[in-house]
Amino acid sequence: MKPRILVVEDNPLNRELLCEWLDAEGYEVVTAADLKTGFEAVEKEHPHVVLLDVQLGADDGLSLAAWLRQQPALRDIPVIAVTAHAMMTERERILQAGCNACVSKPVDFKLLREQLQRWLTCARMPHSNS
Repeated sequence: MKPRILVVEDNPLNRELLCEWLDAEGYEVVTAADLKTGFEAVEKEHPHVVLLDVQLGADDGLSLAAWLRQQPALRDIPVIAVTAHAMMTERERILQAGCNACVSKPVDFKLLREQLQRWLTCARMPHSNS
């Protein structure tokens, strides 16, 4: 079974780039282009990891991470924030919101690979809805 990664990213180019890379790495990829679709996709797909854009248009993507941490069936899903704002204070805010890790944009794919391997190893694999 391929690990399922949910990419929540509002920028079509960034979303496509992440999806192509994840697919080439052997992951099953599910996407959401906005916060509402992100909430729906997490509940429906039960991904093994969420890659979450912190700024989703006018919405704060971190609200998805905070919500996940309050859902008994979903709280153990690792969330890796993907952000253009990598300053130390922003990283602290990201981690306090419930994210497990943070990767800066432009994405360093070597670092992303390491983070995915780390959190997939640590994650309690959620049950599939399929």
